[in-house]
Amino acid sequence: MNILAPSILSADFTILGEQIAKTEEAGAQYLHFDVMDGIFVPSISFGLPVLKSIRKASNQIYDVHLMIEEPIRYIEEFAESGADIITFHVEAASDPREVIDKIHSCGKKAGMSIKPKTSVYALRPYLEHLDMVLIMTVEPGFGGQKYIDECTEKIVATRKMITEMGLNTDIEIDGGVTINNIHVPVEAGANVIVAGSAVFNGNITENVKALIGEMR
Repeated sequence: MNILAPSILSADFTILGEQIAKTEEAGAQYLHFDVMDGIFVPSISFGLPVLKSIRKASNQIYDVHLMIEEPIRYIEEFAESGADIITFHVEAASDPREVIDKIHSCGKKAGMSIKPKTSVYALRPYLEHLDMVLIMTVEPGFGGQKYIDECTEKIVATRKMITEMGLNTDIEIDGGVTINNIHVPVEAGANVIVAGSAVFNGNITENVKALIGEMR
């Protein structure tokens, strides 16, 4: 099943709860929450207090993407604050398997992400322990970037690897998705699509419905 995950990084925070509700009403099953620490990526976004406060805004799956160094430090806190899926970067963890185990011990689904220049084979040692992999299709840290076409091949390779291992792991992609190109990662094998500007710029309800329509 294909799933749209609106990224609140592109939302209007003065009416955030209202906008989240619109995405849910329009059919978006996930809500993507980008956490940036200013170290692993240049930007700083938001953290635990924001997640905790918006948890009551919808019944969506809260998909938390940690772009932070040594994410093991905060797994329990994000789990307690309302995350349903916690995804971290393999490049940012000194012991990725420990992070995966920590996420699962908190009763949450575990995801692992790779940057555009990281080989998909960095995921292989951990695939059987993961619920989802996240392939960045822009450089992490900023919204509004253009989709990197070369990343499509990485989606294909990852789906092939998952299939060959007999797994049913979700493939999420994040970055540069528009109504005009959302079909590209879906056709390549991704089934969870993060969209920020494409959702929150303009009419949210119409945008969500249109994006979901293009994923079918």
